[in-house]
Amino acid sequence: MSRAWVFGDDLDTDQMVPGRYAPFMVGQDRFHTYAFCDARPGFAKEVRPGDILVGGENLGCGSSREYAVLALKRLGVGGIVAKSFARIFFRNCINLGIPVLESADAVDLVKDGDEVSLDATAGVLGAPGGDIRLRPLPPFAKEILDAGGVIAFLREHGDFPRVGL
Repeated sequence: MSRAWVFGDDLDTDQMVPGRYAPFMVGQDRFHTYAFCDARPGFAKEVRPGDILVGGENLGCGSSREYAVLALKRLGVGGIVAKSFARIFFRNCINLGIPVLESADAVDLVKDGDEVSLDATAGVLGAPGGDIRLRPLPPFAKEILDAGGVIAFLREHGDFPRVGL
């Protein structure tokens, strides 16, 4: 089972990986070890592959630090559920293959450290109090996630489909 890591509203990318620990400052091999070093000391050492982040509104706001999402990917975060996401953070997660789903209730129903399961395809977060329904992903985002991220999608399909033209 995965564990939940619960955060509040307006969690910005600088809290995920502070700028002073950007890959070009500390190296590609170490930047992810500083994830949440100020906001949640010990996170990078304690998070296990498959663990789920649960947050409030506007998760991933602030600057568009793709390396913040890459740090979560390298640490093995299995998905993120929040009330709402900053748009570029949402898309960076999809592009790197991290499921991101919205729920108005999850942050109030899930406690830090709860054992949870995420079924992104079915749109369900399994929690101790019962299953929590999640807003379905747009079909194109789901296709990218199913492929393992945007690079894998492009390798598989060669291009993006023409939509609405």
